[in-house]
Amino acid sequence: MKNIDVSIIMGSDSDLPIMKDCAKFLEQMGISYDIKILSVHRTPEKATEYAKALNENGVKVVIAGAGGAAHLPGVFAAMLPTVPVIGIPIHTKTLSGVDSLYSIVQMPSGIPVATVAINGAKNAAILATSILAVENKDLKNKLFSFKNSLKDAVSTKDKKLQELGIDAYLDNMT
Repeated sequence: MKNIDVSIIMGSDSDLPIMKDCAKFLEQMGISYDIKILSVHRTPEKATEYAKALNENGVKVVIAGAGGAAHLPGVFAAMLPTVPVIGIPIHTKTLSGVDSLYSIVQMPSGIPVATVAINGAKNAAILATSILAVENKDLKNKLFSFKNSLKDAVSTKDKKLQELGIDAYLDNMT
């Protein structure tokens, strides 16, 4: 395994359309990552082996997406006690992702998992970048620029709304 800053893991390939947003943002920031499909339920030995390899290779943050019972983030938080784990609850057909959210956010005391919104993969990558930026001035600058672009986008939209009015603005949105 190569030396990476962030590990992106998911319980199923059906999570990949959501999790790709993590990879895209990390690439935009120039952050090295690995991405894996692992199941702590169906392939516990493989998941344990991967967690040990991450620990040995000094991974700095784990982003784990999981749906339903959503044990993946918590199990990795337990196996990597000094590595921040960010959980992404994945939307489910049964309970719209609320089951995933509760499974991830309700970790027992001592095993924290930072949790973002249901399908909030980009926010997970932004949070991972913030964690890495604490000791990386280049990343701090990139993140600052990204946040400024968000602020600029809102100002631009408001200016357009003020110029066009509600109906014309809405007509231009479609």
